Amino acid sequence: MELKDRIKAARKHANLSQVQLAQAVGMTQTSISDLERGKSRATSFVAQIAGACGVNPLWLAEGRGEMLAERGQANAGPNASWLGAVESWDDETPLDADEIELPFYKEIELSGGKGSTVILQTGGRKLRFGKYTLRKKNIDPASAACVTVSGNSMEPVLPDGSTVGVDTSARTIKDGDMYAFDHDGQLRVKLLYRLPGGGLRIRSFNSDEHPDERYEPQEAAEHINVIGRVFWYSVLV
Repeated sequence: MELKDRIKAARKHANLSQVQLAQAVGMTQTSISDLERGKSRATSFVAQIAGACGVNPLWLAEGRGEMLAERGQANAGPNASWLGAVESWDDETPLDADEIELPFYKEIELSGGKGSTVILQTGGRKLRFGKYTLRKKNIDPASAACVTVSGNSMEPVLPDGSTVGVDTSARTIKDGDMYAFDHDGQLRVKLLYRLPGGGLRIRSFNSDEHPDERYEPQEAAEHINVIGRVFWYSVLV
C-alpha cells in the first residue's frame, strides 16, 4: 500500500470528505486530491492528517505497524471538543494551579542528521505543561525536559524545529518508540529497536535520505547512551 492509498484509507476510516480533511489540517482540497491520486508523493502534513483521521502516524508515513495505534478500535472515528481560546503567556505570567514548568534545553538541539554537541543547559527557558497531561502519561516532572529537533531525518512526523518532551526516567528500549540519546557527544532523536545480544538499530522516518543504522552490542554499549523516551511532541505548520 502506497502513501496515496494509506491517506485515502485513513480519510475513509474517519468518514471525512477531501474538503473536510483539508479544512481540518490546513490544506486545500486540491492538495488532498493530488496526494490520493499519487500526483504528490510526499507531504509535511502527515502528522496532522494522522491526527485528524485518528490513525497511527508511523503507519501513515511509512506503512509500518497497524493503521490504528491500538487494536480493537476499528469503528472509532476521530472526536474533538472545543476547549477554549488560546491564551498567550510570558515568564511573568503566574502559573495556574494545574500547570508546571519543565526545563527547555534550547542550547542543545536533537538532530536527525549529525546532531549537536551535548551540553545539558537550560539557559533559564522553560515550557509550561499541564500537570494532568504528565500524570496521564505517568511522567515525573523532575524527570521531564523539552528540546528542539533539528534536521530533516524525522520528517514528515517531526519537521525541523519541532519540540519534543523527553522522559529521562524511561531508558529501557521498547521497539519502535522514539528516544533521545547521546551518540558520541551528539544528541539525537530516533526510533530505536533492540537487536539480539544487545545490539541496536536506529531508524529515521525519512528513511529515503537516512537509512537504518545498525550497531553491534559492543559498539552500542560504548558509543550510545539512551537519555530518555519521547512522550510528547509539538509541530508548527
